[in-house]
Amino acid sequence: MRPFRAAVIGTGFIGPVHVEGLRRAGVQVAALIGSTPEKTRTACQRSGIAPDHESLQSVLDDPTIHAVHLTTPNQLHYPQVQAVLRSGKHVLCEKPLAVDSRQSAHLVELAQVAGVAAGVAYNIRFYPLCHEARARVHQGLIGQVFHVTGSYVQDWLLKASDFNWRVLAEEGGALRAVADIGTHWLDLVQFITGQKIVSVCADLQTVHPQRHRPVGGSQTFSGAAAAGAPAPSQPTAIQTEDAGAVLLQLANGARGVLWVSQTTAGRKNCLRFEIAGAEQTLAWNSESPNELWIGNRDTANQSLIRDPSLLQDSAAQIAAYPGGHNEGFPDTFKQLFCQFYQYIEVGDLSAAAPFPTFAEGHQEILLCEAILQSHHQRGWVTVGGKGVGRRA
Repeated sequence: MRPFRAAVIGTGFIGPVHVEGLRRAGVQVAALIGSTPEKTRTACQRSGIAPDHESLQSVLDDPTIHAVHLTTPNQLHYPQVQAVLRSGKHVLCEKPLAVDSRQSAHLVELAQVAGVAAGVAYNIRFYPLCHEARARVHQGLIGQVFHVTGSYVQDWLLKASDFNWRVLAEEGGALRAVADIGTHWLDLVQFITGQKIVSVCADLQTVHPQRHRPVGGSQTFSGAAAAGAPAPSQPTAIQTEDAGAVLLQLANGARGVLWVSQTTAGRKNCLRFEIAGAEQTLAWNSESPNELWIGNRDTANQSLIRDPSLLQDSAAQIAAYPGGHNEGFPDTFKQLFCQFYQYIEVGDLSAAAPFPTFAEGHQEILLCEAILQSHHQRGWVTVGGKGVGRRA
């Protein structure tokens, strides 16, 4: 690829992940911007980036920067994406694309008019064995898809003393566990099966209606509370969900169920799916990402270990190392970025994008709104149907 230059906006947990992934993809990181000048300087020093830019506007004014990666809190995505699109730069935004479907639909329209590459960072697609599962489903190897089941569970918000801006509806949106991690599972299942989720029935649970908010703020996945005495805190009412179950129906009539939780002790970051077809079943676990289980009725079950020489072409293309050399979470970002910038390099932005698009990001927000409405109504809701449009 030609030498692309990118800027990363946001210095929390995921910002430095983008910095590392971009560098491994051969893209120069020209700027890393925090929420304050001090955070910008500190993050740039840690990452070895010259602090030549101190704001998003400074980045947008720099004609040598080709693309902007947004890793900021949810409520900032809509105005920041608009600004990037209007500057004519390519944009890759962390999920969710916006806080409601009115905003995300507008961003889809703006991206089409801007004529730039516009993607959403659903990185889990880019585990090679997830691409392998998709290829097997689309080739008909597992037969007609009957049903899908799975979960995405974590424990980082297990205790009432665990706190992060995401638990606040006014900062992260009315949905939290579903919107934050459940959407990764929902995106992945639709990507693999090639079928949109058309209706949902949800039951959500707030384990801790009140949490203890540290005075002075907190960091994602910092583990600071376990390091010493509890920090001063104030009780804070919580409206967002810690866990929940979602029944779902795919466009082809297949049924499914998702369990999502951020209060499951011992599960640090575990996404699992099982896709049952007429001929075979495929199962995968993100905590063992280099193995795909293949279930058979009349012959022995199989375990496919990630090895480019054994994978379908689409999966082999995003497997950088030979068999026995494991690939994991950081590699998914590298592969996503490689696909994103290769797409820009080719230059045909009318071609199908090999990465999650704004349209798919919009679909995920429609899903979130349907799930939230279903929970409130205690019944089935059509995705994108009449009356669906509450804040996600």
